[in-house]
Amino acid sequence: MSLTYEERKHTILTRLAIEGKVQVQTLAQLFQVSTETIRRDLDRLEKEGELRKVYGGAVRVRAGMNEAPFQKRSQLQSAEKQAIGRAAAALIEDGETVLLDNGTTTLEIMRELRARSKVTVITNSVPILNCALEQFAGKIIFAGGDIQPAVQASTGPIAHELLNQFKVNKAFISAGGISLTDGITDYLLEEARISRTMMERAEETILVADHTKFGRSTFARIAPLESISMVVTDKCCPADWLQALQQLEIDVVRSD
Repeated sequence: MSLTYEERKHTILTRLAIEGKVQVQTLAQLFQVSTETIRRDLDRLEKEGELRKVYGGAVRVRAGMNEAPFQKRSQLQSAEKQAIGRAAAALIEDGETVLLDNGTTTLEIMRELRARSKVTVITNSVPILNCALEQFAGKIIFAGGDIQPAVQASTGPIAHELLNQFKVNKAFISAGGISLTDGITDYLLEEARISRTMMERAEETILVADHTKFGRSTFARIAPLESISMVVTDKCCPADWLQALQQLEIDVVRSD
């Protein structure tokens, strides 16, 4: 019995989310239909805005090149980010020093650490610094540098030089997109470089990301997925991604 368009659509979009690209010939063999049928499917999906056709197949639609302002992003998936923040903070032991990059999800980690007097936090994020200054019982170190008002974070040579002075237990990294082909990406090159430096200075890197980040690629690459040890995400993380991360031997913590 041949599959319907909707059934083929689900499989095509799932493959795109995981692999980033699909081939006409491969799909025709998989579904046991003609290449003309697959091309019609891809035409229809392109009109629906689900993909972009290329020679021999299709690729997923890339995320926009511009990131929303910090305040607006903090209002998106807020419940999921708060749950991820709680789960991530629970991974931090007393006596540890951790790095938090500039993100709305890593900000939720800081909020959960307010009463933790035996934790040291190093960050380049102005919102995280402000949160810590309000009532953090532990120690806060700000990796100062060139402040970017649009992203509310420090970047540049001074920030990198300061970060390179430390060796920490854990780095918690946020992302604009997560892809098997492109790895962990961000919208701005300088922020991606800061996150990468933090990863280099940590014994363990933990990626914190809500379900909307999976299967997306943004402008600047932070690192390949293989360079992290764990992902903390929400309960809506796609099952295909859970399987893919397991195959990469990356631990996954799903928040309540």
